[in-house]
Amino acid sequence: MRVFPGSPGTLTSLFFRIAQCVFAVGSIASMATTSRFFKITAFCCLIASMGLQVVWSFVLALLDGIALVKKEVLHNPVLISLFVVGDWVTATLSLAAASASAGVAVLYFNDTGDCKFGEECQKYQLSVALAFLAWIVVSISSLIMLWLLAAG
Repeated sequence: MRVFPGSPGTLTSLFFRIAQCVFAVGSIASMATTSRFFKITAFCCLIASMGLQVVWSFVLALLDGIALVKKEVLHNPVLISLFVVGDWVTATLSLAAASASAGVAVLYFNDTGDCKFGEECQKYQLSVALAFLAWIVVSISSLIMLWLLAAG
């Protein structure tokens, strides 16, 4: 397999995985610091989805870091297949949770007039924005993994 930016075990892949972790942790932190998020199902789903994203991205970042230290590129077809499936699952869950949460945040902030929760609405919006950024990065990673698998 040809090595190109974003392949597992490269610095670009490590950067993508760390960015996914950072955005997902930021989304969780922003949502968890509100007092009412647990009453809204979409926000709970966002926290769960971002939690899965943190675990998945952190494990793959560790694999990338180990591969960089050993100066190896991870091009095992079974491993690439696992990365493709994991990235697509987490990307789909992240998009679904972020979209649902965005709908609820828009409903609270725009459609009902002024948000009665004050600063919490801004935290909801920040959490959703960070979730979408995490989704963008994981979708880029998933497309790279799919390309690698197809180029096989």
